[in-house]
Amino acid sequence: MATELGIKSSHRPCPEAGIEEVHARLLPEDKLRRVREWQAQGQRVAFVGDGINEAPTLAVADIGVAMGAAGTDVALETADIAFLSDDLIKMPELVELSRRTLRVIKQNIAFNVGLNLLLMLGAGFGWISPIGGAAIHEAGALAFIINAIRLLR
Repeated sequence: MATELGIKSSHRPCPEAGIEEVHARLLPEDKLRRVREWQAQGQRVAFVGDGINEAPTLAVADIGVAMGAAGTDVALETADIAFLSDDLIKMPELVELSRRTLRVIKQNIAFNVGLNLLLMLGAGFGWISPIGGAAIHEAGALAFIINAIRLLR
């Protein structure tokens, strides 16, 4: 269940976006209390805000998202993510990019650890010369970079 706190526009649930519950016109301390309650229930909370009064809640939330165009410096500094525009329609794109990034990071770590283990074994048994090991290591680093570049698509 998704919930939206203190929205300024429609104040209506939006099932299409997964928002089933709306809490509007909350004071900053009420937003903070609500986020902490959800976290105490084991929920992960993303909070979107743009003002100085929302900075404490942005800091406490599992993911704080500041709206860049209208956001205050304090909100932008406190948040984990800062949108450079006020266009929340890009939130699903951000979530997908984050998931892809984590997949690539895990792939790169697994590949790098595996390659280094193989190189150490090969060097230990004398199957790989120091120059060959260095060349294979550099080729692995290049593969690492190429895999990360895929995120730019």
